[in-house]
Amino acid sequence: MSTAIVFHSLAALAYSGLALILWRALSSGQPVIQAGRLVRLGVLIALVFHGIALKESILREQHLHLSWSLALSAAVWLGMIVFWLESLIIRIDGLQLLLLPAGAIACALAALFPQSQLIAHAGDTALRVHLLIAMSAYGLITVAALQALLMSALDRRLHFPRESAQSLNNKGLWATAGRLLDAQPSLLAQEQLLFRVIWVAFSALTLAVISGSLISVAATGKWLPFDHKTVFTLLSWFTFGVLLIGRHMRGWRGRIALRYTLAGFAFIVLSYTGSRFVIEVILQRS
Repeated sequence: MSTAIVFHSLAALAYSGLALILWRALSSGQPVIQAGRLVRLGVLIALVFHGIALKESILREQHLHLSWSLALSAAVWLGMIVFWLESLIIRIDGLQLLLLPAGAIACALAALFPQSQLIAHAGDTALRVHLLIAMSAYGLITVAALQALLMSALDRRLHFPRESAQSLNNKGLWATAGRLLDAQPSLLAQEQLLFRVIWVAFSALTLAVISGSLISVAATGKWLPFDHKTVFTLLSWFTFGVLLIGRHMRGWRGRIALRYTLAGFAFIVLSYTGSRFVIEVILQRS
């Protein structure tokens, strides 16, 4: 068993264990913030395991390797780092109950599907910088999408409490889910955090598009190759750009902001992770 698989497995177990600690605290009625202080330290340890796993998976024998599972794992890892730094400034402990399972799933998938593809011209510094910027943008967009899902559930609970309660037959589960949503920061605080993340993600995505274009010009003489990755990346960039313009000029917020965020995330997933999953797992091609 490779070192990368071992550390991805350790990170998955760490994320799962921390999520279980928070879930049990929530189920027993204990304050999430109190448990969150201990979990925050545990998340830092899990991030170290996760980072080592990515280093051993992606940077092997002075070459660069990548796959759909590693791209997803790297994006979630970078997003988790951003969340952890944000958690030092603002109390967003409740968001861990969504981010920790996401981290566990991403690490588990990377351990189960360790096959990767050698990236051509990986020794080029410009290409490495481009990949780092692109992965940072993907990670930020992933966190924004997870937060948008949570905000959507919280918004529905506030506006349609009876309908939400009737949709779940298990009252105990509904009570725990209700406490989970009650443990979240206010919608206003989450919205401010969401747009802060989106601004940084959009800036990183813009830099990724520009750096990718420059690399393409140097390698092929074309500004942008017309392929699915380029198309879906530009669609994501355009979606977030429209959202930020709408926020600035028309004060967009609430459900319209959440829909644009999830749409932009869907385009990013389709740009690389989704297509590589189909090719490598479903079609069994490298």
